[in-house]
Amino acid sequence: MNIMKKVLFGLGALCLIAFTSCKEDATSKVKAENVAEAAKRDANSTKFPVLEFDKSEHDFGELESKTNVETVFSYTNTGDAPLVITNISSSCGCTIPKDWSREPLAAGKDGKFTVKFNGAGNGNVTKTVTVTANTEKGREVVRIKAFIKPNPNAPQIPASVNLQTAAKKAAPAAAKVVKSSTQPGHEGHNHD
Repeated sequence: MNIMKKVLFGLGALCLIAFTSCKEDATSKVKAENVAEAAKRDANSTKFPVLEFDKSEHDFGELESKTNVETVFSYTNTGDAPLVITNISSSCGCTIPKDWSREPLAAGKDGKFTVKFNGAGNGNVTKTVTVTANTEKGREVVRIKAFIKPNPNAPQIPASVNLQTAAKKAAPAAAKVVKSSTQPGHEGHNHD
């Protein structure tokens, strides 16, 4: 048994030396250049592109109903990192953004996209266009607006039909009269 104890003690000492030497190797791998590279990477992680538009809103003015129009939004990356636009979407299907670059835009460079609007709606109409990008906020918004005049070619409904329809909608449903007793012991009983 003595030999067995010596063998186990020897193996334990060998393992302890091996673990200690591995730990020393790991710490010696941290070099000054790696620390400097990590510091540079961390400093750059706080730099963002900044998306600056030439206009935040475009007013088409008065439009005939269903008139197709379009405008161009120009922008500049005024930040310290490349700008990447991942998506441009609108608040409804009547407004279609298109023609933007999916390539990174270097700091100081310009880009643009087109927004088409099909003239849907009545009266004052405002639509938002959301630009999803790697800016600090992650989303930037521009707007289009117009005053849509009624379609002169739309079928006209006689005023008398409109009044009849409005009267039907405004008339409350006939309320059912419920009689109930106030005599003791008859609470909650309905007497029709």
